[in-house]
Amino acid sequence: MSDLLTREEYGAIAKGLTLPVNAFIDGSFRPARSGATFETVNPATGAKLADVAACDTKDVDFAVEKARDAFEDGRWSRLHPSARKDVLIRLCKLLTRNAHELAVMESLDSGKTIYDCETVDIPETIHCLKWHAELIDKIYDQVSPASDDHIAMVLREPVGVVGLVLPWNFPLLMLAWKIGPALAAGCSVVVKPAEETPLTALRLAELAHEAGVPAGVLNIVTGDGPGVGEPLGRHPDVDMVSFTGSTETGRRFLHYSADSNLKEVVLEMGGKNPCVVLDDAENLDSVAAHVVNGAFWNMGENCSASSRLIVHASVKDDLLARVEAHAREWITGDPLDPQVRVGALVSRAHFDKVCSYLDEVQKGRVVIGGTHSGGAFVDPTVVEISGNDARLAREEIFGPVLSVITVTSTEEAISIANDTPYGLAASVFSANGKRAIRAARAIKAGTVTVNSFGEGDITTPFGGYKHSGFGGRDNGIHAHDQYTQLKTIWIDLSDDSDDQIG
Repeated sequence: MSDLLTREEYGAIAKGLTLPVNAFIDGSFRPARSGATFETVNPATGAKLADVAACDTKDVDFAVEKARDAFEDGRWSRLHPSARKDVLIRLCKLLTRNAHELAVMESLDSGKTIYDCETVDIPETIHCLKWHAELIDKIYDQVSPASDDHIAMVLREPVGVVGLVLPWNFPLLMLAWKIGPALAAGCSVVVKPAEETPLTALRLAELAHEAGVPAGVLNIVTGDGPGVGEPLGRHPDVDMVSFTGSTETGRRFLHYSADSNLKEVVLEMGGKNPCVVLDDAENLDSVAAHVVNGAFWNMGENCSASSRLIVHASVKDDLLARVEAHAREWITGDPLDPQVRVGALVSRAHFDKVCSYLDEVQKGRVVIGGTHSGGAFVDPTVVEISGNDARLAREEIFGPVLSVITVTSTEEAISIANDTPYGLAASVFSANGKRAIRAARAIKAGTVTVNSFGEGDITTPFGGYKHSGFGGRDNGIHAHDQYTQLKTIWIDLSDDSDDQIG
C-alpha cells in the first residue's frame, strides 16, 4: 500500500468517483426487475451518495439460476486449480491498482476513516484473496489407510451455489473473507452486501469480471433483508449460506435452512469481548494502547471489539490514566481526513442505538467521553461500572464505549469474562507466561490473544463459541471446509478369479 494521501487528494478522488448502482448478475450490471431503488447515504454528512437497485425475490431467483448454470457447466468449478489461482491473482493486481478509489468509496459509504481503509481494510482484502488464491493448488486430498485389497480416496468437492450475506462494518474485507475460500474451492456465489454499504462489493465484482472470473460465478444482489437476505436463505437451489452479522439475524438463517432444503449454514455473529488485565501485567502504557485500539478501532463497530476491560484493582488506576491519555489521541471527525481515527457511525439508526447507551454511561464513573458530537459521531467513551450485571456489560453496543470492571483475583476475572452468552474473542495481559496461557485456555472464546489485541491473521481460524458462532470458521485452511463437501471413493482391488498377476 502506498503512503497516505492528503485530505484534499482524497476529496478530489471522492468527487471523481463513478459509483456503481445496479446489481451485478451473470457478468453485467442490471437494475432490479421491479425498477425499485434505495438510497445509500454518506453517514458523515447525511448526503445521498446514490440510488441503488432494490432487488427482491425475482432478482435472487435469477442470480441463483445463473450461479447454478455456471457451477454445473464447470466454467469455474471444473477449471484447473492453477487457472482459478491465476484469475484471482489478476483480481488482486486490479484491486491494488484501484486501491485509493476503493478506500475512498468504502469510507464514503460506511463512515469508516480513510486511515483504516488505506492501512487495514484494502491491504487486508487483497492479502486475503491472494492467500486463498495461492492455496488453491496446494491443498491435497487424502488416501485412507485401507486394506491391501482396497484404495479409499477422500476428496474435497465444491459445495455448489453459495449465498454470502455480509455485514456493514467491514464491507470489503468481509466480502474477501468469504469469496476467497468460496471461489478457491470452485463454488459459484450470490452475495448480499449490507443495505447500508453496497458500493465496494459491486465495484469488486466488476473488477473480478475484468480479471477473468466467468459470468455467473460471482453475483452481487443488492437490497434489504426481507427482499434479498431471506429469499437467499430459503432458496431451494442454494447449497450453503455463510452469514456475518448480529446474533438475532443469524438465528433466522437456521430457520430458513430448516424450512427449505436443509442447506448448510455458517454463522459469525456478535461478541461482548473481555480484555483481562491481571495484577502482574507489565508495561501498562503498551497495555493501554492495545486496550484503546481494541475498544475504539472502527468506532467500536467490530464484533471482536474489546468492550469489557476486566482489570485487577492493584493496577486499575494506573492503567486507566494511561487509557485516558491514549484515548485522547483518537481524534473524531471527517473520515476523509487521514489524521482522524474515529469516523461516523454507519447510519442514523445505529447512531441512535449507540446513543441510547449514553444515559447508562452517566450512571458510572466516566473516565472520558460519554457524549456525541452531533451528526453520526460518538466520542470514545470509557466508563467504570459496578459489575457484570449492568446493561453496559451484557449487551453488544457496537460503538466506541468501553466498560471497566474491577476485580481482585484471576479467578474472579475469568469468571466475569465467561459470564456472557457470547464467546467470540478475548485478550489476556500478564507477565507470567504460564498464568497467561492458563487464563487463555479457561476463557470460552474462539480467539484469545495474549499481551495484545487482535484476531490472529489470515492463517488462523476466526469464529466463536456460544451465541457468537455456528457451523464453521472464517480464515485459514479451515475456511475452505465450509465451502467443500467430503467424498469417499472406495475402490475394490480384490481378485476372486484364479488369475494371478505375473
